[in-house]
Amino acid sequence: MTGFDLHGERHRLKQLTDDGDTKLFENRDGVACPACGEPFGRLFVIGRETVSFPENDGSRFCLVHGDDTVHLFRH
Repeated sequence: MTGFDLHGERHRLKQLTDDGDTKLFENRDGVACPACGEPFGRLFVIGRETVSFPENDGSRFCLVHGDDTVHLFRH
């Protein structure tokens, strides 16, 4: 299974929000998405089981499931 080491890449990302259950990061250094290999724009980290999103605006999303979290990459 492909993984993503948030702690290893943290220095290359800017944290935008953290509400305890979710975190949002901006990719400031061209970190590659582990699902498709292309640089991503934002990373949304979910620590809880479910989350709701507004209607999709047509952007691509890539998901990578970690041990305790799901990483959502928006391109």
